Amino acid sequence: MRIGVLGTGNMADALATQWVRAGHEMFVGGRDERKAQRLAARIGGGAGHGSLEAAAGFGEAVLAALPYGTGTDVVGDLRATLRGKVLLDCANPVGPGFRLLTEDGPSAARRLAAAAPGVRVVKAFNLCHEDVWRMTPPVFDGQPLAVPICGDDEAALTLARTLVRDLGCEPVAAGGLDRAGLLEATAALFIGLWVAEQADVRAIAPPLAYATGPRAENE
Repeated sequence: MRIGVLGTGNMADALATQWVRAGHEMFVGGRDERKAQRLAARIGGGAGHGSLEAAAGFGEAVLAALPYGTGTDVVGDLRATLRGKVLLDCANPVGPGFRLLTEDGPSAARRLAAAAPGVRVVKAFNLCHEDVWRMTPPVFDGQPLAVPICGDDEAALTLARTLVRDLGCEPVAAGGLDRAGLLEATAALFIGLWVAEQADVRAIAPPLAYATGPRAENE
């Protein structure tokens, strides 16, 4: 698969490196093309590099690894090039005090979709630190990491599920793009608990067998 990357930061580095190892063709685009060149060299696999527009036009899928607040401007400027493509959004709109910056408005993912009509946006990869995505694979207590994905286009979701599995993870259907805000709010909650409280958020919810309460032994 040919995948363009918008951005040259840590998430771009982590995810692109793993997808190169899985055999995908990557092209890194950045406002600073020297940074894009350095990242392309680091991830290897013959990855290309150049402008944001070149990355947007490179493949069938594009990773938007851009800070919240920047992404909508970049995607809006590239809307003609991105039209019809799958755009993977991994941004977290989380600010000081672990506050959700979108507040009562549209999610970051919905804002990207509004900025570029015709682009098939999928929300994914936003619940983990970039170093988790560098793990090969992310498996904890013998269980592969589950990755929730939100989107409205089935073909785009199928592509996203493939890329999740290429990381050694398991995709989880989390609903349409209207539910992307729930993933972003979950990230704000989790980051606050991890950082401020040093809490293990995996201990918050009971195992699936107990999700509706304990079962009687004779059932």
